[in-house]
Amino acid sequence: MVLKEKVNLMFDQSVGQNKLKPVLKASAAVGMAAVLFSAGAPLAVAPAFADPVHVQAPEVPGFADVVDAVSPAVVSVVVESDMQPVAQNDQNFGFGFGGRGFDNLPDDHPLKRFFKDFGAPNPPAKPPERKGRPRPIAQGSGFFVSKDGYLVTNNHVVSEGDKFSVVMDDGSEHDAKLIGTDPRTDLAVLKVDADEDFTYVKFADDTNLRVGDWVVAVGNPFGLGGTVTAGIVSAMGRDIASGPYDDYIQIDAAVNHGNSGGPDFNLNGEVVGINTAIFSPSGGNVGIAFAIPSHLAQDIVADLIDDGQVQRGWLGVRIQPVTKDIAESIGLAKAEGALISEPTADSPGAKAGLQQGDVITAVNGEVVEDARALSRKIGMMDPGQEVELSVWRDGKSQTINVKLGDFPSEDELAAAEGNGGAAAQSALMEQLGFEVQPADDGRGVVITAVDPNSDAAAKGLSQGQKILSVNNKDVSSADDVLNQVKAAAENGRSQALFQVETENGNMFTALPTSNGSGSEE
Repeated sequence: MVLKEKVNLMFDQSVGQNKLKPVLKASAAVGMAAVLFSAGAPLAVAPAFADPVHVQAPEVPGFADVVDAVSPAVVSVVVESDMQPVAQNDQNFGFGFGGRGFDNLPDDHPLKRFFKDFGAPNPPAKPPERKGRPRPIAQGSGFFVSKDGYLVTNNHVVSEGDKFSVVMDDGSEHDAKLIGTDPRTDLAVLKVDADEDFTYVKFADDTNLRVGDWVVAVGNPFGLGGTVTAGIVSAMGRDIASGPYDDYIQIDAAVNHGNSGGPDFNLNGEVVGINTAIFSPSGGNVGIAFAIPSHLAQDIVADLIDDGQVQRGWLGVRIQPVTKDIAESIGLAKAEGALISEPTADSPGAKAGLQQGDVITAVNGEVVEDARALSRKIGMMDPGQEVELSVWRDGKSQTINVKLGDFPSEDELAAAEGNGGAAAQSALMEQLGFEVQPADDGRGVVITAVDPNSDAAAKGLSQGQKILSVNNKDVSSADDVLNQVKAAAENGRSQALFQVETENGNMFTALPTSNGSGSEE
């Protein structure tokens, strides 16, 4: 073989292997080049490149299959109202959990206090309203739970709405009608009537849900359409003081404005929770979101679909937790159960013989862990149902049978308890920045919630303290407090004097007689 052919063969082999090996020393290479040049045989030399970097990744489960399956069942919910502010532009309708659109929540909504407690931005004062062409006031998320068009969302998404529509995953839009709402659990059901079967999802059995399990949140944050985030369950059974049935799942998936009413799925494509609130000092997601658990939601949704409303059993007693000290003082082995601080007059519990100081330790043989557990157990029962209560009284256990009543409205309940009604409580929070309930011993009112941005908080008022008097007049209800503040304002005073009982004794402090919340409402 001649030299030229040998050299070509060497280059062909090296290029074919995608690398050039230093097979010749420098002197030999120079000699070869001279021979080739003298022979008059030009040769193109190709540059050498290394293989691109490639790493074989380990097999990691993804969420694409879940998202493909459930996305057609998740919708955007658009809410419109006939009542429009006189001078409000299109940018002012809200998208979910507080901040803009926060003013669309009803005054007695349980989450409104929660939003204020955790620093949601204060909305501008509502301008006058007038009847007009329906315009958007809220936008959230929802999901179908039946092929014939029933879908679930949050009550605070649809509240105050007059017209509803849903936007599907494929961009199509359908009108919807409101079937029913349950403000106490912040759930609502809408119905879409169309000549088609809708893709729907089912509620999961969440009894085996654990902290650390994956969840996939699908919804409509910021009105962007179908958006997916993933995270894990970070806590269970959260109480955020939004109502008596608090039992929230806390998740760390990104949940933002417009995710209200959106579902959280497990990896089987089943709904484990419904997004309803976020902890957000800035108004955006910080990785702490709260979802209504499926075991609570599915019964409420079934009632709303069947009857358009939720009927709850009512025992009619004011309850509080059993602390370790209380348990020891009455001879209970464990700090569990619900302590009756006061039976409501003429309530089923009072008629059955329940007394102040009784501790309800079990319902139909099921242990009552705490006061919230009792509220949930009784609330999930039907009016008229007979229940067997295990009651600890005078150092021993006894059984009392009670026929549950029908849970009254908020105003009826508050009036029966002598607390002035939901309107009074809402006015108290808005004007003074706190809420109260009658004290167990009949002296004054106990502060149950304080707006952290209010003058009341700045003056040192906090949950658990007792207000004994206002302007040296004894008070025993929210109405009493409001009336004394109003009287001070009518007398030309800009401040009202509050006598407050604290852990360190009594103190006096003054609060403004108008706009006492310290923020623009």
